[in-house]
Amino acid sequence: MTRAAIEAAHEDPPSRGETTASQDRGEGDLTHVVGANLRRIRVKKGLSLDRLARASRVSKAMLGQIELGQSAPTINVLWKISSALGVPFSALIANPTAPSTALFPAKRAKRLLSGNGAFSSRALFPFAASHATEFYELRMAPFGVESAEAHSPGTTENLVVATGSIRLRVGKEQYLLTPGDAIFFEADVAHEYANPSDAEAVMYLVMRYAERA
Repeated sequence: MTRAAIEAAHEDPPSRGETTASQDRGEGDLTHVVGANLRRIRVKKGLSLDRLARASRVSKAMLGQIELGQSAPTINVLWKISSALGVPFSALIANPTAPSTALFPAKRAKRLLSGNGAFSSRALFPFAASHATEFYELRMAPFGVESAEAHSPGTTENLVVATGSIRLRVGKEQYLLTPGDAIFFEADVAHEYANPSDAEAVMYLVMRYAERA
């Protein structure tokens, strides 16, 4: 930890959009879990902060701050890091102490936010280990837009809209989803979620990674 702090101290400040102020939403514990997991996985793979920064296109200073639990990374930043590490998104938010049966009260929900706060993600599965399949609640503010880079090959998403409406772009194709509509698509291409209305949209997403050999 000390070395990471020293390395981070000599770097430029993190770029705009790399962090989001989510500590006031009761997510401090999740921030520390992400930091501990990032350092553990990075060290296990023998990667320096420099190498991971180059592979993920996330600044070395930002990576150091995340590992120390000093910054709450955005959803987009976590995707970049997990892709560079070659691990599922859930590997970064996994809590090894989670019980086999877990209740997730809505009032204590911990959410990851986009850079502007318009898009939020809440995991609806135990953080006991990385999963081949993940389940999320997503919320999009009125007229919000969230772009996602291509995920690892073989990754798929199954999205259903609960309330509001969502305009989904997958590659060059666009789809308008209203309450009750569901869509399944291969997520190893760039895709974008947009809320075209003045009301919040709520979605549920099942993400599945390709089976490892």
